[in-house]
Amino acid sequence: MSDYNVGDLVAEFIHQVGIEVVFGVVSVHNIPMVDGLGRRNTVRMFPARGEMGAGHMADGYARARRGLGCFVTSTGPGAANAPGALVEARFGSSAVLHLTGQTATGDLDKAHGAVHDVPSQLDMLESVSKRAYRIRTPETAFGILLKAAAEAMTPPMGPVSIEIPIDVQRSQIARPDQLDSLVLPIPTPEAGDAASLDAIAEMATKAKHPMLWCGTGARYAGDAVERLTAMGFAVVTSINGRAVIPETHPMTLGSFNAAPAVEALYGDVDLMIVAGGRMRGHETRDLQLTLPANRVHIDIDPEAFGRTYSAGHYHVGEAGAALDALADRLEGRMAVASNWADTIKKTRDEVHAAYRPTLGRYADFASIVREAMPDDAYWVRDITISNSTWGNRYMPLSAPEQNIYPVGAAIGPGYQMGIGAAMADRSRKTVAMTGDGGFYLNMTELWTAAQEKADVVIMVMNDQGYGVIKDIQNTLYGGRHFAADPIGPDLEGLAKLAHMPFWRISALDELGPKLKEAIAVDGPALVEVDMTKFGAYPPYFVAPPYAAKS
Repeated sequence: MSDYNVGDLVAEFIHQVGIEVVFGVVSVHNIPMVDGLGRRNTVRMFPARGEMGAGHMADGYARARRGLGCFVTSTGPGAANAPGALVEARFGSSAVLHLTGQTATGDLDKAHGAVHDVPSQLDMLESVSKRAYRIRTPETAFGILLKAAAEAMTPPMGPVSIEIPIDVQRSQIARPDQLDSLVLPIPTPEAGDAASLDAIAEMATKAKHPMLWCGTGARYAGDAVERLTAMGFAVVTSINGRAVIPETHPMTLGSFNAAPAVEALYGDVDLMIVAGGRMRGHETRDLQLTLPANRVHIDIDPEAFGRTYSAGHYHVGEAGAALDALADRLEGRMAVASNWADTIKKTRDEVHAAYRPTLGRYADFASIVREAMPDDAYWVRDITISNSTWGNRYMPLSAPEQNIYPVGAAIGPGYQMGIGAAMADRSRKTVAMTGDGGFYLNMTELWTAAQEKADVVIMVMNDQGYGVIKDIQNTLYGGRHFAADPIGPDLEGLAKLAHMPFWRISALDELGPKLKEAIAVDGPALVEVDMTKFGAYPPYFVAPPYAAKS
């Protein structure tokens, strides 16, 4: 009889697909998988304090590696803690493999009252994942693992969940020979219909002021985008598409895609190619942003056509492959206006000059933080007013994997994503900025970072409340701050409890030196920016014209 079981298969499979760290919470219904990881000792099991935190860590790890992340939960209540993280991974098109246990097959879907058994767990996971599977027999385990991991990595990428009943995990099987030369069956990126690409190229050759809008689906298409900018294309990005080319590049406006000066520039753009972008309402003033009239949309998903903005020409293809094929067709054929590059520089300067004063006393934060960080550091943020202003657009980044934040706009995931990113590449520093409200949501993961020595600086922008919520309450609800002032612990005392170095910043001249000291630490460090000492942040929320005050 073999001493190799499905738990061993899971552990070896994870190693063979290149994952080095798995995040999770050990429990009665996943011990065979965790035991397999421990005994094989080729993949580090990173014990989170909660399943949601583990999921966010796996998400941050996946984005930082431009690859596959993995987390493990128990069944029932443990699995029910995972959907928040799965929802965010789906928003961010992040390739995450979620492995969860299940009750024994003899109890499945029979309401026997077995421990951790909840009705329709698979339905719950299907509702928040790209796909969800149940491994029903030991013999099907390898095939489902292979299919699920490939689906997570196939554009549009996203989280895939797998349930494995506890008796299946324990079942002894023959080791699959395919593990020795494992290659995930990920489809080769297809550029799409050649005639359609020819038509786009013809439009481009006539353009004097061409522009690319690069979204999530194009964030790793840097080589193709570089080629097109050399031909005269300007670039704007969504927030999640940031740094498809370095944001210091003279032809990119970065994620200032809706700034007034950029919107004015759109009036001169005679061709905009939207590549892999959803043109989300969240970034286009609820679809009120005025875009160039002549638009082409490239997306791998046919259903994306017309979902937000329409386009005169829709092309179905993987964004990177399509842009590369388009660049091939345009070599030596573009004839952009001679002053187009100067116009982009002028617009960029105008945008930055107009934007900086809106930050009030925080106008220097972006440049100070950027100077304190290593050039290749991961810049991870939670949804906090500091990120929604300067963090998302005013700090130049060099590569897309540096740009990690909750695309779904929830507060709380940020610094757990930072812990995961820190485990992706120990040679690169991680700085994770969060607000006090978001930090308190999953504060216990501080001990996870301490125990595992994650090389992350957790920078808490502490305004002692929900700043954006108060803006909204001030604007629309008569300044009534109901439920917007949660109290929290003294952060210095909290750092002492976690045996973690701590810095408090109360003045602008302290920001750079103290942040550099924290970054120099090999391992986790906690930095508090006491925003009450800097003064109130300029109001971020502006009421839309249809909002009624009360």
